[in-house]
Amino acid sequence: MIFLPCSEVTLLMEKRNAENISSSENWKLSLHLKICKWCRAYKQKLEILDDILKRKLSQDKNDKINNSEIQNFKEKVIENLDL
Repeated sequence: MIFLPCSEVTLLMEKRNAENISSSENWKLSLHLKICKWCRAYKQKLEILDDILKRKLSQDKNDKINNSEIQNFKEKVIENLDL
């Protein structure tokens, strides 16, 4: 399938943030983002959220925050976003 549905694209964006994705996945993601304004908006919000989290972590290096807490926070924010 060349054109991915939005539900797969959002998961692929999350996967790309966590690890490397294949060149095929990256191409399909780029194609979808060129066409879908909703996923572009989601990507922008995701980038903002990731930037905030990275800045917060760099400020609080001495605080122990585990990945599950970060993921829970991301999920709560995403739930509250109006997409």
